[in-house]
Amino acid sequence: MSRRRVLVTGASRAIGIGAAVAAAVAARGDVVAVHARADVEAAEAVVAGLPGDGHAVVVADLADPDQVAAMVDSAVSALGGVDVLVNNAAVHVEHPVASTSYAEWQAVWRRTLDVNLIGTANATWCVVDHLLTRPEGPAGASIVMVGSRGAYRGEPAVPAYGASKAGMHAFAQSMAVALAPHGIGVAAVAPGFTVTDLTVELLDGPERDAILAQHPFGRVADSAEIGAAVAWLTSPEARWASGTVLDLNGASHLR
Repeated sequence: MSRRRVLVTGASRAIGIGAAVAAAVAARGDVVAVHARADVEAAEAVVAGLPGDGHAVVVADLADPDQVAAMVDSAVSALGGVDVLVNNAAVHVEHPVASTSYAEWQAVWRRTLDVNLIGTANATWCVVDHLLTRPEGPAGASIVMVGSRGAYRGEPAVPAYGASKAGMHAFAQSMAVALAPHGIGVAAVAPGFTVTDLTVELLDGPERDAILAQHPFGRVADSAEIGAAVAWLTSPEARWASGTVLDLNGASHLR
């Protein structure tokens, strides 16, 4: 595994954690399958910016189990196998309980769990199935879940998101125990507020001061800082961190 083959879900946004993970692992010589839900052009732009060659784009709506299976098959075909899975894709839709209709509440919860938690579980199953049946065996492979500080701190405006990320943390630890006998390491990260193309407007708006007040460093995370930590967790040197949920929030929430 001198050149590891990495599948990163939710990696098509130019300023995002998934793209930062892809850049970090490509910089150490890995080959990457960049997943997008639908925006192939954006994913291709991420791939074009990665160092090295052999990278690929794969497409799936993670809420659809058949598309998840096809995505993993596409990554295996394009890269010649998958050694590392980074489950990063997520949806984040505001739905405060006091101002959301019952119908909308149900729809947001279903979509959020289908993508963030069940989609993650299905992608993991498909990659593990590949690892356990490939000729070279599974030993040395890694899986990392990108959870959230919100799983612990609470997400009052997006409770389904917070609950889904708490589920991802628990799922990572369950898989760490289940897959250790096969030599597969599994861990999670719990990032705090991070600069992405989805959050930059908040940092430029009236919420900026309140957001920064949460952070003793006086700033929020850069996506590259999260990407570097995830890349380390996927490395052989991090094998004994299996089962870890690593807080990456700049001391903005302690537990």
